Amino acid sequence: GAAMLRSLGSFLCLWALRLPVAPAGSGAAARGLDVASYRERVRAMFYHAYEHYLESAFPYDELRPLTCDGQDTWGSFSLTLIDALDTLLILGNVSEFQRVVNVLQEGVDFDIDVNASVFETNIRVVGGLLSAHLLSKKAGVEVEAGWPCSGPLLRMAEEAARKLLPAFQTPTGMPYGTVNLLHGVNPGETPVTCTAGIGTFIVEFATLSHLTGDPVFEDVARKALKALWKNRSDIGLVGNHIDVITAKWVAQDAGIGAGVDSYFEYLVKGAILLQDKELMSMFLEYNKAIKNYTKFDDWYLWVQMYKGTVSMPVFQSLEAYWPGLQSLIGDVDNAMRTFLNYYTVWKQFGGLPEFYNIPQGYTVDKREGYPLRPELIESAMYLYRATRDPTLLELGRDAVESIEKISKVDCGFATIKDLRDHRLDNRMESFFLAETVKYLYLLFDPDNFIHNDGSVFDVVTTPYGECVLNAGGFVFNTEAHPIDPAALHCCRKRKEEQWEVEDLMREFYSLKKTKKFTLKRTSDCGEGESPKDPEDAPSEKSGEKRNSKKNSHSLLSCPSQSFNSKLAVLGQVFLDNT
Repeated sequence: GAAMLRSLGSFLCLWALRLPVAPAGSGAAARGLDVASYRERVRAMFYHAYEHYLESAFPYDELRPLTCDGQDTWGSFSLTLIDALDTLLILGNVSEFQRVVNVLQEGVDFDIDVNASVFETNIRVVGGLLSAHLLSKKAGVEVEAGWPCSGPLLRMAEEAARKLLPAFQTPTGMPYGTVNLLHGVNPGETPVTCTAGIGTFIVEFATLSHLTGDPVFEDVARKALKALWKNRSDIGLVGNHIDVITAKWVAQDAGIGAGVDSYFEYLVKGAILLQDKELMSMFLEYNKAIKNYTKFDDWYLWVQMYKGTVSMPVFQSLEAYWPGLQSLIGDVDNAMRTFLNYYTVWKQFGGLPEFYNIPQGYTVDKREGYPLRPELIESAMYLYRATRDPTLLELGRDAVESIEKISKVDCGFATIKDLRDHRLDNRMESFFLAETVKYLYLLFDPDNFIHNDGSVFDVVTTPYGECVLNAGGFVFNTEAHPIDPAALHCCRKRKEEQWEVEDLMREFYSLKKTKKFTLKRTSDCGEGESPKDPEDAPSEKSGEKRNSKKNSHSLLSCPSQSFNSKLAVLGQVFLDNT
């Protein structure tokens, strides 16, 4: 879960509140921890918050739990409903999922004069709609004939994403942080955007491009990622905020937390989703620099991006996603050590303060709050899948106990303004239902369909042939919206259209009498999508690295290449700049 742009909320204090449970670390006690009963408590937690949102806050973005009313925060699109939709299915509630899909189709409009965060709208709205679209058949929704390559939720996701595209029209390709959904980028808009607000698009935008066949989304997301990479410092670090017009770093603090976090996360998740070696090698380079300059005793500090000198010896609650990310690249031992450091902070306060001074071992002034963030629970969920270490279930137990004890009010769950005295704030962020509750539930539900290891799956017949879905391997966006990576390979164009283009090319070459060759009719031989029309072919960028000229002979005959890769090599048929 990410977001510098999330309002820095509030804070929790459990040292005064010794929980009536076995002490942490007692493995036997944890093994005896009643996973099923905690799972049910998490379910009850979800409905307590969700039902009060519907009752008191809908159609506003968020519930205000202390006054039992609602407010618009990130736009005006019933944000909590979109964010909570896939959680409903993970909890097994298909009827409410179906009802909400209908409500959203009728009630949500993006043609509004609202200034929206490009980053938040992408991760919460586009991500939430894409995930719900891909899960809708599983949830018993009557889907269109062309699903998953078409459908009302996909059209809504695409419409929302199109509203964000004007932000990317900058000299560097790095987007503005704010866009007006009706008018585009406001004149006088600040050109300073945080790193995460530039590098957190590839998961949603590549998914959109693969499903809709429009490459523009993936293209702008890649361009933004690469611009950040190009502007890293000589010692391999990126700062916190950059000017998207001049590419000058405005905030030069380098670390893994707020303002940077999900950029690193999306290099890894983008690499997995798209099977893209380039994105992974970028991350691994950053990972080396992060270890060299920011890591001390399994803590991560903030350093000056050019010199590597420590600027803030602070742990931020948002950084708690890092052990989960390390587990995704297989670095489980380091992940576990860092996780245990962060868990000691949780045990000190009954939550993670937004900032924690590592040398002093205490909160930082004005940053004592805990807005019910998911990051530590997210890491526990990943690490539990990897290790089955019962300590991870204990963190889940502690989270349930302290959120219920400190944060629960009559109308939902309130942000904790101060972890030292348990004062509350009148806000329940949408990520509480999208992420915190979801990761807790998945930690306590080992048999959930999300954890599928590929042993069961659905075969879906699309107009483009058969494809496999729901086989597992879901990639969570940074708002915990699961994307099925197999879906990205469902929406190639029809085989007949491929044959037509091949026949055209045969004719063309027999007229020219220049070269003699045959194109093998290998229909299902690659991961890329065939282009919508021939002109699109040469700019094919669907996550596969384009092979260099010297490999062109193998491209023509190799059955593992999709048809449009062949077109890209023979691109001079359509374009002369190949």
